[in-house]
Amino acid sequence: MKPVLVQCAWGSARTKGTYYQAQFFRIKARRGPKKAAIAVAASLLTAAYHMLKNGTFHQDLGADFLVQHDKARIATKLANRIKDLGYDVCLTPVA
Repeated sequence: MKPVLVQCAWGSARTKGTYYQAQFFRIKARRGPKKAAIAVAASLLTAAYHMLKNGTFHQDLGADFLVQHDKARIATKLANRIKDLGYDVCLTPVA
């Protein structure tokens, strides 16, 4: 079953604008493509389990779900990187 899930993960990584593609590229940047494919396969298996358990349909969260979910953390992390380069940073939210 693992090889089939990994092939599905590779396919979902090539599908544009999906949660699984965003997850793949985030993990690939840190861990490499093979480990990212395994992580996406695990997510696919978890989603399939919950769909079968609850009798629901798959709802893709979207490619920007991870960005919207961690907006404050991402802003703080980027501000710290800019400070490390020697610049002064002041974060003010846009109205």
